[in-house]
Amino acid sequence: MHKILVTLLATSLFAAGCTSTGSADGKRPMTNTEKGSIIGAVSGAVVGAAVTKKRAKGALIGAVGGGLAGAAVGNYMDRQKQDLEKNLKSERDAGNVSVQKLPGDVVKITMTSQTAFDVGQADIKPGFRTTLDKLADVIIRYQKTSLTIIGHTDAQGAHDSNMELSRRRAAAVAAYLQGKNVNAARLDAEGRGETEPVASNDTDAGRRANRRVEILVEPVRAE
Repeated sequence: MHKILVTLLATSLFAAGCTSTGSADGKRPMTNTEKGSIIGAVSGAVVGAAVTKKRAKGALIGAVGGGLAGAAVGNYMDRQKQDLEKNLKSERDAGNVSVQKLPGDVVKITMTSQTAFDVGQADIKPGFRTTLDKLADVIIRYQKTSLTIIGHTDAQGAHDSNMELSRRRAAAVAAYLQGKNVNAARLDAEGRGETEPVASNDTDAGRRANRRVEILVEPVRAE
């Protein structure tokens, strides 16, 4: 969003330097008032978005009782990863769940959709609830993190349908975690359909790998 607004601001500055209608050739230079209106409107959007983002971050920091800073961030996330791996050991051994540490002290949890949802559906399977219960147990103990839940599909079917299904699945996981007392302020859900495959969609195995739900667990950092 920030990049988009910056681009809009740059575009508005360019537009303000261009011409409008009114002279003999059908155009006239824009008045300073008109230029100011364009720049002011887009600049206001940029500032407004920045304020909104800052308020949202402030609200999250408040919701989790303060953010992390310095070396405490890495230590906190390492402990959380270890506890996730311990709680989800049986699922990891079965190949249904993986836990990875990413750059920036982010922990990624990947869950295969075939164990979580029926084909074309967004209702969580009863057996998958046990996995989410184990996940929630750790997430609740490590309050100073935010979670982005991302649904993915394979490339079969229409793009719009895949996007909608992936959104619904991500939202279902978020709602379940919230029902297990994970603070809603920590949760975000989005769907990316078939746009981010991790394997070829030309094989059954590849399509199974692409049908997944990812959870990015990020530290809430102090301002």
